[in-house]
Amino acid sequence: MKVIKIIDGTTVDGPGFRTSIYFAGCHHHCPGCHNPSTWDMANGEDMSIEELTKRVVLNNMPVTFSGGDPLYQCSDLLQLAKAVKERGINIWCYTGFTYDEIIANPAYNKLLDYMDVIVDGPYIESLRDTSLLFRGSKNQRLIDVRKSTSDNITEWTSDF
Repeated sequence: MKVIKIIDGTTVDGPGFRTSIYFAGCHHHCPGCHNPSTWDMANGEDMSIEELTKRVVLNNMPVTFSGGDPLYQCSDLLQLAKAVKERGINIWCYTGFTYDEIIANPAYNKLLDYMDVIVDGPYIESLRDTSLLFRGSKNQRLIDVRKSTSDNITEWTSDF
């Protein structure tokens, strides 16, 4: 997988101390993006699923997948998410895709089996709001994946 950076013990990408993995690649190209250096799939360092899993497990804290957009490395992300979730670790994922787009895409949809929270939607600079918890613009949502898949409706979460 192409990884831009890993931050151990951050508190900005979800509740509590987390390991945040920033993946390379994003075609959304949102104006005002705070990580445009992550857009190019060729950027970053090659890391194996095993290396990433080991790092997350050693840190012994929840993990957040961000970027870029992690979904552009979907098949590898699926394997990583499965390995991490099998160890009982909470997973958040930031994506520029909406929850409805994820559900509609058979490859992306499989990720929902392993994600706890999806922060969905592109960053929209005109909707920027620094008072929002764990997101940058008002259109982005914190989706509780467990509740949403079991209830078959999209559920926002505020349980932190």
